[in-house]
Amino acid sequence: MSFKPASASSLASALLRKEVLDLHAYHVPDSHGYIKLDAMENPYLLPLKLREEIAKIVVNAAINRYPDPNPALLKENIASTIGLPQGIEVLLGNGSDELIQLLALAINKPGATLLSMEPSFVMYRMIATFTGIRYVGVPLTSNSGSADFSLDLPGTLTAIERERPALVFLAYPNNPTGNLFSAHDVRQIIEAAPGLVVVDEAYYAFASDSFIPYLASYPNLLVMRTFSKLGMAGLRLGFLAGSNAWLGQLEKLRLPYNVGVLTQLVAGELLAHHEVLQQQAEQIKQDRTFLYQQLGEIPSVQVYSSEANFLLFRVADADTVFNGLKQRGVLVKNLDGGHPMLKGCLRVTVGTQSENEKFMAALRETIIQFA
Repeated sequence: MSFKPASASSLASALLRKEVLDLHAYHVPDSHGYIKLDAMENPYLLPLKLREEIAKIVVNAAINRYPDPNPALLKENIASTIGLPQGIEVLLGNGSDELIQLLALAINKPGATLLSMEPSFVMYRMIATFTGIRYVGVPLTSNSGSADFSLDLPGTLTAIERERPALVFLAYPNNPTGNLFSAHDVRQIIEAAPGLVVVDEAYYAFASDSFIPYLASYPNLLVMRTFSKLGMAGLRLGFLAGSNAWLGQLEKLRLPYNVGVLTQLVAGELLAHHEVLQQQAEQIKQDRTFLYQQLGEIPSVQVYSSEANFLLFRVADADTVFNGLKQRGVLVKNLDGGHPMLKGCLRVTVGTQSENEKFMAALRETIIQFA
């Protein structure tokens, strides 16, 4: 006699891991009709001429065929555009999230630990849960009860000595705080770590420093980047840079055809016009300065300096301000409740000059209304 479960939900509850059942899916809010400043995207379209060139390429794309499983030319273009050191190779991913998951899968031996800072990119913890690896978060610093979000170097080194992590993720600059950790501190962590250290440079285009020049100096270092923040969010292209001793092993876990035909073609064309994206990044950095100054002029707002394309700021009642901004047509990220150190915090992506001005007007109106 065959067994029939009472319902699909009861069968799922019986078969799925408890860690998965306890998770909440990564929430992406509906942004239709809003000024979208919640997802760290480049707000600028490509110049019309470049869009027309891309259209010519795409119209003849062989989307009936599987993509090149090992696009050597695209890898070479990335290496030359970014300026990778001699002997450093590239592993491509469908955005950086896929690469984080691949790394967690690769090192998940019995007893292995993944370590990162908190608050930081939520996918480090989430993917540790997905893959069933033990996760340890080391809090960033706070002085006199107020978070400054710098690395707690003594605490991190103590955690490394105690936990002996197989994998350490360091976001550089950090998300969601926007700050760039001390390079000296990061080097000490790399030197102390018994396992692999991945420096996540998702916001490299807006930052003043990089660990790519150190790749040849540290055998346990990989640098991860995504082109999403630079202006290719819709293409979902990320890469790991490092020694083939690592990448050759990780390649075994990469799913075949993970970077699509259109992504390969369009990304190759955009890298050939990398200066256009760099100019947009420079404009975003200038607009970030303007936005930082404007936020700093509001007495009830505490804004944190940033080397990314967003700003973290703290208000007395984040939920009220968040909803007030939404009512005025502006969508930002509400981080209140995500971590104790982020109490009262919102994160705003740097938009166009017009979007930034509308955000500031909406913020002032909201604060005045609820003052």
